[in-house]
Amino acid sequence: MAKKRIVITGAPGTGKTSIINELEKTHFFCFHEVIRTMTQEAKKKEGSKTMISNPIVSVSDPYLFNKQILTERTKQFVTAQEIEKDILFYDRGIPDVLAYMNYFGQEYEKGFIEVCQNHVYDYVFLLPPWEQIYVSDEERFESFEQAQEIHLSLKKIYTDLGYKCIEVPFGTVRERSDFILQNCQ
Repeated sequence: MAKKRIVITGAPGTGKTSIINELEKTHFFCFHEVIRTMTQEAKKKEGSKTMISNPIVSVSDPYLFNKQILTERTKQFVTAQEIEKDILFYDRGIPDVLAYMNYFGQEYEKGFIEVCQNHVYDYVFLLPPWEQIYVSDEERFESFEQAQEIHLSLKKIYTDLGYKCIEVPFGTVRERSDFILQNCQ
């Protein structure tokens, strides 16, 4: 049986990580957001006092940073071949890199698009901005209005790449997780 690769994406503060954690608790294999790992590594390397926010805010070379994110998400995709599970969830997919680069007006070469075209997911679940749960913190620096714009950028890039985005309705973490599970079988 072929593996099902399922992306859970959305703008900051839409509940992606909570859903990923819930799915993981119910014994699904989940790849976590690579930027969180990169942030933790940067904090260790630089010391927690010098790196208090998501590194995307302060990187000196955004192109190189995005290339690193693209590489890390591609590694997740490739690593999935070795995992003995039929269903795999991803907290953000490879195309998210392009969506954010588009949002920030950053240029990228055709190779970025080719990576997306060569690593295809089976389902994309898009979580819409939800003002009632939105909170800014040291890892989420965007305003709610910016989150709405990022949402549109994500939806556009996935659609442009041929995906049908399935929008996840508002609800409890369990209700949203159940919706995803019911719609990817």
